[in-house]
Amino acid sequence: MKSFRLFVHQKTFSDEDLIINQKDYPEAKRNDIVEIYHPPPPPEEEHQKSKNKTEPEEEFPRLLLQIKSFGNDLPQLQSRETISVEQSIATAFGLQTYKNVTIRLVNPADVALDSIELTFKDQYMGRSEMWRLKNSLVNTCVYMNKKLEFCGGAVRCQVYEMWAQGDRVACGVITDDTKVVFRSSTAMVYIFLQMSSEMWDFDIYGDLYFEKAVNGFLSDLFMKWKKNGSNHEVTIVLFSRTFYAASNLEEFPLHMRECLQKDYKGRYYEDFYRVAVQNERYDDWSGILVQLRHIFQTYLKMVLEYHSRPEQVIPAASNSTASQGNFLEVLNMSLNVFEKHYLDRSFDRTGQLSVVVTPGVGVFEVDRELTNITKQRIIDNGVGSDLVCVGEQPLHAVPLLKFHNKDTHLNVPDDYSMPHWINLSFYSSNKKIAYSNFIPRIKLPPPLPDRPLRKNSPRSKLLPEDEYIHNSFFDYDAYDAKIFQLPPAYHSLENNIFHHRVTPRYNRFKRSSGSLLDSQDFTKGQRRKMSDPDIPQRLNVNVRSEPIAIPPATCSPIVSPHTDDRELSPPPRMVVGSEGSPPFESRALINPFDPSHVTIKLTSNRRRWTHIFPKGPTGVPAQQDKSNTENCTVQVSSGNNLGKSLSATTALQEYCKKRPNVHNAGQSIPVSSKNSTKSSILLWGATGEQEWTPALTTGVDWKSLTIPACLPITTDYFPDKRALNIDYVVSLYSLLPDSVNADFAQQRAFYKKPLTTVEVFRELISQRLAQGFQLILMVGSYADGANGLPAPNPKMRGTMMRKSPTENDESYYLSIGRLFHKISLSGNTISVTRYRPRHPYPGFHYQYRYRFYAPWHDTYEESVASFTTEKLEHYNWNYLDHYVCTGGDTEFVLVDALKYWRFRVYFLPLNNAATKKIIEGNDHYDVYSLPTNSDHQQMVDGLLKFIETAVNKIKRSSVPKKPRMSLSILSLPPLTQPRRNSMSNFSQNIGSNSPFRERLGSNRLSDRPRPRSGSKVDRSRLSQGSQDSSGELREGHETSMDENTAPVITLLKPNTIGSELVDAMKHPTSGLSFINVQQNLPNFTFVTADAVNWLMTHLEGITSIEKGVQVMQTLHKEQLIRHSSGDAKRPFIYGFYLFYIVCSDKDDKDAFQPNGDIQGFENEWMEVEVKSPLNWGLTTSPASLKVPNTFSDREHGIPHFLCEDIDAEYSDCDLDEVMYKRMRLETDVAGKSDRVEWGHARYQTVFRPDQAYEMVVEWLTSSGSIVFELLSGWHRKAQSCGLQMIPIPHDPLALPYSNKSDPLRGPIFVPLNIKSLEEEDRLFKDFKEDTDRERLFLFQEAIVQRFGFFSCKVEPPSKTNHSREHQYIHATGTVFVLVSSAMPKIKNRASSSVGNSMGRYSVHADVVPSPHEAYITRHVSGKNKDDYDNSRKMGFLWSWNHMVSKRWRTNQGVDTNFQLKLLKDFREFCSNSQGRLRTFWRESWEAKETATCFIRNRSSFPYNNLP
Repeated sequence: MKSFRLFVHQKTFSDEDLIINQKDYPEAKRNDIVEIYHPPPPPEEEHQKSKNKTEPEEEFPRLLLQIKSFGNDLPQLQSRETISVEQSIATAFGLQTYKNVTIRLVNPADVALDSIELTFKDQYMGRSEMWRLKNSLVNTCVYMNKKLEFCGGAVRCQVYEMWAQGDRVACGVITDDTKVVFRSSTAMVYIFLQMSSEMWDFDIYGDLYFEKAVNGFLSDLFMKWKKNGSNHEVTIVLFSRTFYAASNLEEFPLHMRECLQKDYKGRYYEDFYRVAVQNERYDDWSGILVQLRHIFQTYLKMVLEYHSRPEQVIPAASNSTASQGNFLEVLNMSLNVFEKHYLDRSFDRTGQLSVVVTPGVGVFEVDRELTNITKQRIIDNGVGSDLVCVGEQPLHAVPLLKFHNKDTHLNVPDDYSMPHWINLSFYSSNKKIAYSNFIPRIKLPPPLPDRPLRKNSPRSKLLPEDEYIHNSFFDYDAYDAKIFQLPPAYHSLENNIFHHRVTPRYNRFKRSSGSLLDSQDFTKGQRRKMSDPDIPQRLNVNVRSEPIAIPPATCSPIVSPHTDDRELSPPPRMVVGSEGSPPFESRALINPFDPSHVTIKLTSNRRRWTHIFPKGPTGVPAQQDKSNTENCTVQVSSGNNLGKSLSATTALQEYCKKRPNVHNAGQSIPVSSKNSTKSSILLWGATGEQEWTPALTTGVDWKSLTIPACLPITTDYFPDKRALNIDYVVSLYSLLPDSVNADFAQQRAFYKKPLTTVEVFRELISQRLAQGFQLILMVGSYADGANGLPAPNPKMRGTMMRKSPTENDESYYLSIGRLFHKISLSGNTISVTRYRPRHPYPGFHYQYRYRFYAPWHDTYEESVASFTTEKLEHYNWNYLDHYVCTGGDTEFVLVDALKYWRFRVYFLPLNNAATKKIIEGNDHYDVYSLPTNSDHQQMVDGLLKFIETAVNKIKRSSVPKKPRMSLSILSLPPLTQPRRNSMSNFSQNIGSNSPFRERLGSNRLSDRPRPRSGSKVDRSRLSQGSQDSSGELREGHETSMDENTAPVITLLKPNTIGSELVDAMKHPTSGLSFINVQQNLPNFTFVTADAVNWLMTHLEGITSIEKGVQVMQTLHKEQLIRHSSGDAKRPFIYGFYLFYIVCSDKDDKDAFQPNGDIQGFENEWMEVEVKSPLNWGLTTSPASLKVPNTFSDREHGIPHFLCEDIDAEYSDCDLDEVMYKRMRLETDVAGKSDRVEWGHARYQTVFRPDQAYEMVVEWLTSSGSIVFELLSGWHRKAQSCGLQMIPIPHDPLALPYSNKSDPLRGPIFVPLNIKSLEEEDRLFKDFKEDTDRERLFLFQEAIVQRFGFFSCKVEPPSKTNHSREHQYIHATGTVFVLVSSAMPKIKNRASSSVGNSMGRYSVHADVVPSPHEAYITRHVSGKNKDDYDNSRKMGFLWSWNHMVSKRWRTNQGVDTNFQLKLLKDFREFCSNSQGRLRTFWRESWEAKETATCFIRNRSSFPYNNLP
């Protein structure tokens, strides 16, 4: 302890928090922790101030800082015994400048933190980054609001709260045992408002529950978001269930039947979803509250009268109550989006939260199967699920799920569940009543029926006989006798369990009993197997039960079969869910009025969220006060994301004082976090470590709703030895990274430095964390022997890592659900031990039909969703581990089953004059013209430059750059047929001998046998098909066509021989621009497009790209040039392909010699073929060239849909080739990461300048922030290349019939008013009738072209059946349009089935080949008498690109208003508003007539070649 004088410094002066001179404090060493505080005042001052206690220690906590370095030479510390602290820290801790402070060295263990909460914003932080960040913080000192950085500043977060020894602290030291909780201020939040019948009821203050929900809860929530700086991406949905009074389906008109569902009671119902806000971020949400109030005014009328038609009678519709609503369905709707988080990876948000706001009290009637599905999905996906009730809190434990009783037997009781995976909050308004402080927690009973009561009738009671308590079927004496018996054996347990049914109407009797404890009764019982945790159990049942007001039959103390730790073989029937279980014939029920009597077996599911709860003073997870309403507050953990404060009223406190303590009575296990061998926990609550009492009033978990917690990276449950032996199957495999990499190094010329064994070991752990696993913290004897595994070092306490005392060996344990992994490192060997359930649960598939109303739609649309459980045990970890081990080699490729992350982008022209014109105020949006030749050339140059510099990172030789000639590939003839033939020879699918790929079922195009397998592979066929992930491009795509020093270029003669031509290419000044010599590329490597352009400026007679390609093909045949992989069979292709000039041995003895490994080369470089634009079918192309004069009229301005001979399939010319390849991508270009990182780029093999070009960045072993920095660099580079990089979703149109579709998103149907153009019977009466549908499609294409859309090449679902849907993206990248073109060859079944497939398409999607047509058919059906008029189905599907945020927008003028005006103008045009559609039709015919006259005049002399 020593005294110093305090100075302060700014961050600009030094990044260190503490600067101290080592000479002044010689006993201090680097990384020591010191405590800094003002010394206490002298005794006389202390005596004077003892009454008010104004010492600094009372006002401010003591500061802990770590000595990172010594500032021995700094001028501030020249005077002796001075220190300097960063100014903001000194201010926060009340340290006064120039005053004396005391510094004391402290033992880090004495100031160690139990838990710490870190918040972050506007970034994506994966679970692997969380773990690595936590590891980097071990043995460091932190303080409140300290900013932390990781990966070179790519990951940023801030200290929010810290806990130590049960109290909040202001600073401390992070150790291995510290639990780190990550909270996101920018998450994806789904808010669901349940519009049940109670929303139109009044609360005790006279407000509608809707007003309480919106004006109260949502308003408070948005205010807290703003105060906290939260910037969540929010979707708000209003939902309800409508029941119909009908006994059979025949009572419904045909137009109503498609979406009807039937419940277990035989009632018909429909579920409605109104999406008010979709993926929006606002600084001010007040406007949204106004919007919700507007929707509320018409909501009920719209859903109840949705099917009303003139002169049609429909069954009476009624809104359901909250308890009978579609609560679980709503959670699954959000889960369908959340579980696909890896598909459309956003880099500016982390975390997922579902919030259901209900006017109910937390009780729901649910289907058991759907409950199990929901439970497994919520827990396995680590999604926070909050339930906010604006109704009054009942006097029993909630939430409660009442299972549908599908058994018709009279004596079968109701069955309940008390889900721990829902975080429940009760919102109470701040209003006060002047004359009373009483807050009722029981709603008034319903009014009595208006009928006379007969005095002598047994039905003269207030309640129906079957609900009256004395008429229940219980034998109370027998029940009491059984209560005091010893536990029966398992075989007789089923007959000794009692069930009951008590309705909420008993409230009126409970009040008279004088006990506030038991005013309502709802019970819990679940289908459980004997080894399952959720069977209620007692350790000592012969202790007298508590006296309660409800008759004893309603309190059902359950005897547990686990009291003596017996294990029995599991029953044959299973129920889904990570910890679900099979049923008994009878199920144990608990008393929700006193759930603290019941304990359940501990499971990994129950401990999944435990580590986000800080430990309170009593060792029980707790959280600071949020809503004190009375003078006594008890902390309780409830829910997935946060504990909330619970307050007790005075009357209930008095009751609790008199109430015997259940723990002291020995009726349940005292549960403590320090008890590492505990096997059971309390039933209620998220952690099961807090006893529920009726004295607790639950408030709102504002922290969970404002900064939701991410799933913790640690947990503390591992099954014991007996459970492992009985319930689990063990499998083991080993990895030898050094050996595997040595094998691959012999095969690869392009092999990079392999990962070390330790790097592979760490990455295997990172991958499991990223897929939802959690590291298991094992404490004491529990870890050392209970699991039956080799006992780790007993000196290691509370850590998930085990180190051998003799070697550097380590082991980690991880879990998710009932899957446990042990990963061990011993020397150079990594061992993976997997524990999988011996009896896995069967998968469930729940088909759900509903109606939803998305923003900017005009009605509710019918849709279908599937809720499916994922079988986690099927994940192929063996394959993934080998993928990591080989560092992304082509032998192990990414497949969908690995759930890798991806980010999909389109490249479009950057600037468009028409867009600028519209932003400046043009009235209409149909002002886009066809791109010119120079526009296309700019696109080609820009993309080639982007691929070369951004993706392949190629550097040019030091040859001075020359301006390149402007070449138009538009006006050039089509490329030669031999190139197309060579393309068609490439293999579509090469088999593989890899056992891992066979097991995973991969059909990747580039799969190839490993060379050591002895198989012979035809390289010419392999090359194109296996060009899966590489291609390297040159930087500016500028070529040395002109000589700066010599204005006149000496042209080579056409008869120049190949060797002379090659020598001219090598010329240092006038020759071709070569790529710098670098690893894996031979000397004189060039880009094929450069070579062709060079020939066009240096060789006489080469006037087109086609001729240039022919010359280069000749050089290739003469073996003067070769593909840079060394594969002599790879043909010359125009575009960005890397070839090199073959040199003699004497020229390049020491030069790099490629070995012909085409697959390895393609894994390193990106290569793309450039083809001529299709110009909406107006330009001939090799694939569509059939008859010489067929398309002659297209060259003269005749619209395609009015040409004599048309080809609606012109855009399919590239579908027969390999459309996509994949290359390995170095993601960490700045070297910021603490590990080796890589990903892959999946790219289209063919680029046409009039189409959107697609790339997909894919990764498993990269940090999200690192990938984001890479893509941000690409985004900037693309703009410098004249391109805009547009993020797009994996499912742009969100058609509701795909597995990956967002269930609350759908396209907008824009009908095309064909009737306004039809003067007679047919629109195209001047042409053959069998071409009408194709011409109509081409007419629709002409419309989208006028509105500025680009064609998108979409991969067909199969090679045999090309898709009939044509997709387009707007020039701004903000809108997608889908147009269906019914091709004659496949329309025979579609055209006949689409009209009558209404009722079965949602279930059997293969009935109608076109989801587009079926969707439109549904959209326009049932509204009028001409429901099935085909002309009404003609139109477009319009969808917003929700991936384009401000961060990716290149033109800030293209905002939401631009998009809405674009849709409005497009709708008006298609509806022939102001005659615009008809004007366009007329102008098209005039263009045809003008062009026809021109053709006739030009060809009249000589007159030839006319058909």
